[in-house]
Amino acid sequence: MYDIMIIGGGAAGCAAARELSRYKADICVVEKEEDVCAGTSKANSAIVHAGYDAEPGSLMAKLNVKGNEMMEAMSKELDFDFKRIGSMVVCVHEEDIGKLEELLERGKKNGVKDMRILNAEEAHALEPNLTEQVVAALYAPTAGIVCPFGMTIAYAENAAVNGVEFKLNTKVEKIEKIEGGYALTTDQGVFETKVVINAAGVYADYFHNMVSEEKIHITPRRGDYCLLDKTAGGHVSHTIFPLPDRFGKGVLVTPTIHGNLLVGPTAIDIEDKEATATTREGLDFLINKAGEAVSDIPMRQVITSFAGLRAHEDHHEFIIGEVKDAKGFVDVAGIESPGLSSAPAIGVMVSQIVSKMLDLSENPDFIPVRRGILNPNKLSFEDRKALIEARPEYGNIICRCEMITEGEIIDAIHRPVGARSLDGVKRRTRAGMGRCQAGFCSPRTMEILARELHVRMADITKSGGHSKLIVGQIKDQL
Repeated sequence: MYDIMIIGGGAAGCAAARELSRYKADICVVEKEEDVCAGTSKANSAIVHAGYDAEPGSLMAKLNVKGNEMMEAMSKELDFDFKRIGSMVVCVHEEDIGKLEELLERGKKNGVKDMRILNAEEAHALEPNLTEQVVAALYAPTAGIVCPFGMTIAYAENAAVNGVEFKLNTKVEKIEKIEGGYALTTDQGVFETKVVINAAGVYADYFHNMVSEEKIHITPRRGDYCLLDKTAGGHVSHTIFPLPDRFGKGVLVTPTIHGNLLVGPTAIDIEDKEATATTREGLDFLINKAGEAVSDIPMRQVITSFAGLRAHEDHHEFIIGEVKDAKGFVDVAGIESPGLSSAPAIGVMVSQIVSKMLDLSENPDFIPVRRGILNPNKLSFEDRKALIEARPEYGNIICRCEMITEGEIIDAIHRPVGARSLDGVKRRTRAGMGRCQAGFCSPRTMEILARELHVRMADITKSGGHSKLIVGQIKDQL
């Protein structure tokens, strides 16, 4: 019997796993996909929100601000990319300036620091590509951008190094109360645990409702995005929001941590918890809406579009804590925006709840730091030359768009909770994320995966499951 089983390998689940690995406990993360960061955490705005939007006093507000405050130190400790660039909520009608003032007051109540309202001249001085219609903006310098893959994978790797087990490709089908805990029936067998942490994203209501009479309901809210090439990355230097509405923070325009430009999302409530296909209507909508705040967005530079699902709970609030009528079952549910921003604080909160429940003692061997994949491009010429002489694979460029080497891909495969698919490599190294969107590097990356994993190329998938790239009659060596 495990002490703790965490359902879901997204940002919240992996953050909780890492924080709980500070204690002596048998911990297991169960994830239905072939990798961590394969759900909501992989397809979002990658924004670290300042914290002025959530209702004062709400769990969302408290954890957003706390997570924002923790993010910089956490990024250094776990070696993932984060940058504090600031955000602007723009107003295009004089009569709506009062709404900016309401957001400012809400932010002050939530503890957000250094916010102020800019007039039109000040706003355009900071962001020359704002439309002429912008008459004012709420400026929040503490907002930032992060790599959601890098953060989630960093948490997972550090958790694994500290003893957390990860069961990937393992789908939980049923949860039953047993003496001393719960039995989780999965497609890979039955596992028993004293405590369940339900961090299952859009499926969190499904598991909660298996064990509790007090039902919750989560709606998958689809968000479409367009990602533009790095040639467009400097079009804005802050995250630009419109005034928020009842569906969320609206269509933003933002630079990404890796130098691209991101436009999105839409907010479309659907029923299918797996429906992540974009639509023409959705993309047209976000392009038009983004143009109301930012002028001349070079949409011809779009290199890909994608959609993600947010876990919208009916009351628009995080649900974190032990379920009243299900002792030992801890919800981490309704983690929609600002869930990514809040993840460090969510991890700490969950670890405090569960460690007290189980009366856990601290792990004296806990390793708090993690080093990411070595990027030769960040080395000096002399150090890079020495690296290539010692390890020639770091001189072999596989992805030309992002200048990713064979050495980085090999590292990604063999790290804790390592890559097993093209998307797994992409999320860890950015091989395939550039302008050609893996058109050039996919075959070579597949060869490296097959060689390092000792499998046939025909067994390599894009993203696990049945997403094979080689089909039909093939040669034995494949």
